[in-house]
Order: sequence, then C-alpha cells, then structure tokens
Amino acid sequence: MNQIELSQILLAILPALIVGIVAFYFFSSYNKNEQNRRNFLLHRETQKTALPLKLQAYERMTLFLERISPGKILFRIKPNSNDKEAYERLLIHTIEQEFEHNLAQQIYLSTETWDYIKTAKNATIGIIRKANQQESVTDADKLRKVILKNLIEKQSPTEAALAYLKNEVKRFI
Repeated sequence: MNQIELSQILLAILPALIVGIVAFYFFSSYNKNEQNRRNFLLHRETQKTALPLKLQAYERMTLFLERISPGKILFRIKPNSNDKEAYERLLIHTIEQEFEHNLAQQIYLSTETWDYIKTAKNATIGIIRKANQQESVTDADKLRKVILKNLIEKQSPTEAALAYLKNEVKRFI
C-alpha cells in the first residue's frame, strides 16, 4: 500500500467518522434531554401529592403552636387543685402530649422549621418552670397570673415560631 492509496482510504473514512461523531453527539444530547424531561414530569407528579401533605403538616403544627401558647393553654387547662407543682406538671404533660401527637409531621417540614417548633415547645415549658420557681407563686392561680404577666412583657416563643411557619408556607404558594 502506497501513500496515495492510504490517503484515499482516509479521505473515504473521514466523512463517515465525522458523521458518526455528530450522530453520537446528537443522540447523547437527545437522551440527556429526555431523561431531564422524565425527571421533571416525575417531580411534578410527586409534587401534586406531596404539596397537600406538606401543607397539612404545616397546618397541624400551626394548631400545635396555638394550643401550647402560654396564654391559650392556661385558659384551656384549668388547675385541678391549688397545688402549683401539680398544675405545672399538668401543663407540661399536656404540652408533651401535644408534641408527641404531632411528632410524625417532622418528615414534611424543613429541619429549620422543626427546630423552631421544638425550641418554642421547650421555651414554653421553661417559662412555666421559671414562673413556678418564683417565691411569690404560692398556688396554681398565682402561677397562672405570673405566666400571663410575663406574656404581656415579652413575646411568647410560640408567636415567633408561628411567624417562621407562615413565612415558610408563603414560599410554597
């Protein structure tokens, strides 16, 4: 084989090679676009079912925060006796029960939102315990008054968590 025959073979193969490379590029590009389209459609279909569940979880956690709000829980849960320690335990037990009832909702919430909710719950319990430790609190009624007085002076932790929840939900809608 001489050099002229070799150059003629290369000239014959070169267009086929170029066509093959261009075809491969277009085929791989088409496959990539089709995969992205399928992923988008799957994501959109998943969102149709997931969004209502997410919004329901946010609604339930809003209800939870409203129910454990110090001002509302004090009016909803009346003391059984004058014993301030028993009333403190009753309030904390009620808050813990409400929280445990809604524990599964965390899978639909962002980590930051769940942290806000846990912090609000723990801060509310802290407010109750701190109020009960004051020397002026001698019975359950005085405990209620001290907690309500503290709420007038500063924002409750549940209000801050509710504000965060509302902002988070606005991003979905």
